[in-house]
Amino acid sequence: MTTLNTWVSVPEYSDFSIYNLPFGIFSVNTEAPKGGIAIGEQIVDLSAVSDLGLLDMDATFFNRSTLNEFIALGKKITNKVRLDIQKLLVIENSPLKNHPEVFILQKDAKMHLPVQVGDYTDFYSSIEHATNVGKMFRDPENALLPNWRHIPVGYHGRASSIVVSGTDIHRPMGQVKTNDMKVPVFKASGNLDFELEMGFVVGKSTELGERVSTKDAAEHIFGLVLFNDWSARDIQKWEYVPLGPFLGKSFASSMSPWIVTLEALEPFKVQGPEQQPEVLSYLKYEGENNYDIQLEVGMSSSTSEETTVSKSNFKYMYWNMMQQLAHHTVNGCNLNVGDVMASGTISGKDESSYGSLLEISWGGKKPFELKDGSKRTFIEDNDTVTMRGFAEKEGKRVGFGEVSGTIIPSK
Repeated sequence: MTTLNTWVSVPEYSDFSIYNLPFGIFSVNTEAPKGGIAIGEQIVDLSAVSDLGLLDMDATFFNRSTLNEFIALGKKITNKVRLDIQKLLVIENSPLKNHPEVFILQKDAKMHLPVQVGDYTDFYSSIEHATNVGKMFRDPENALLPNWRHIPVGYHGRASSIVVSGTDIHRPMGQVKTNDMKVPVFKASGNLDFELEMGFVVGKSTELGERVSTKDAAEHIFGLVLFNDWSARDIQKWEYVPLGPFLGKSFASSMSPWIVTLEALEPFKVQGPEQQPEVLSYLKYEGENNYDIQLEVGMSSSTSEETTVSKSNFKYMYWNMMQQLAHHTVNGCNLNVGDVMASGTISGKDESSYGSLLEISWGGKKPFELKDGSKRTFIEDNDTVTMRGFAEKEGKRVGFGEVSGTIIPSK
């Protein structure tokens, strides 16, 4: 990775280094939301830079409440905008030095969902997570279902309830039936969970009937975000047979506000796990298609400072994003710019790297402590869950910031 030096002040361990420059949507005070790029503790106002004639782009594409129209222009243009901003932040005689109004402090801005999400798919692609769940609820000796090693399992989720980081989440209500009940009851979920995930944003649409190969999949992925797929485990347990997740998932998912481009993550590509048995031809791929992204989950209560409850890594994924996209479209399902596809819970091989409380507390049987001494098996009201992620190599860091949400009582 080429060494770059910026004249902008960037804290040493900032996620938003000169090597990153992720895209997002922000607003200040009563102004309308618009597009920006994060650098250090600041936001570069893209419409303001365009108005100065420093970008070969019409400012109207940045004066939108989502990035969808900009992303739809294609990677040739969006990559150029990012690299042009990078150059302006590096060159010593940058004209931006004379225009401090272009820079907005992140603490003074409100972040918004960066894209209008038309469709959302959630995968189930961590073999460690799937094995843990299978051991708990099915067969400890044959934890994986017969199809799991053959297809990237997924389900179509609810796009309307995807919210930006910082949005409070009401505890969901639904039907719950425990083993000792003859009939279900309607109640607030008592087994509320997080799922540590990453999501990718579709950057190129396809037509109905068109398939995307693993070789071409990267051209259809604009970038990645942190994703918390909140889950009501007790509601989910009663409803998921025969058609899978529904109310136990659709009440909310939280997404980080900054989209880190695939190009910024290129230096952090690594080889994925060996896949056995051999996958079908349309799922085969060449090269390194996993990403070494360090992930962390913290929990806090209204009376306790944050406790780290999980440290995992995106590189553990058995099924990579290219395979997920190829499988998603193999039947001719079309893609639209702004669609979000989430990885599924990301768990590693040991307890410290489990990506859900279902695994950490082993279905509620193993309570854990927060820093104030209070015990948890699942999330309680007024608990806050915060996820963070970054990639680092040779002292160069590309991060995602955080996705955070607080659980508040049911309406």
